[in-house]
Amino acid sequence: MKYLNTVEELEACYGQPGAPSLRKVARRMTPLYRQWIMASRLCMLATVGPEGTDDSPRGDDGPAVLELDPGTLALPDWRGNNRIDSLRNIVRDPRVSLMFLVPGSNNVVRLNGRARVTADADMLARFEKNGKQPRTVVVIEIAEIYSQCARAFMRARVWSAGDESADLPSMGDILAEQTAGEEGGDAYDKAWPSRAAQTMW
Repeated sequence: MKYLNTVEELEACYGQPGAPSLRKVARRMTPLYRQWIMASRLCMLATVGPEGTDDSPRGDDGPAVLELDPGTLALPDWRGNNRIDSLRNIVRDPRVSLMFLVPGSNNVVRLNGRARVTADADMLARFEKNGKQPRTVVVIEIAEIYSQCARAFMRARVWSAGDESADLPSMGDILAEQTAGEEGGDAYDKAWPSRAAQTMW
């Protein structure tokens, strides 16, 4: 199999991007990009570090991020599995990308920038919910914001395909497979909803 090894070979396959795909780029929050991003309760945070890349879902019961100023956003790090892969990457390489999703929309808004991690008490307090705070907050300096092409979501029928998860293995099944049955299984799956509800924030 022959691979494309240069940018010139790649561009020969695709040609030049259309003018709208370049002109839609903003360098900071605008009224309409702000409206879109504030409607998103779920975003994907992509980072890169010495071990490779990481892409992590980040969700909230309101906007996934807080606007500190038109050029800066804050993303709380709520409870998870404590692997902190994304945060490890950020402290070693600040480059990040976020993809903001809104249920029902085939469009995705993408943001590229540079991030830092803070445990500043005043910043943590801004995200307090029911007496709980995130352990850290990721502060993102915006480099560019733009909308992604909707065709991928249209092809995949993400919001209209129905529930296709019924026959998928559970997380308990996968954990049991990876630990030769030492962990996971039905007991893990049955306990998970209650554990998640108690440790949501």
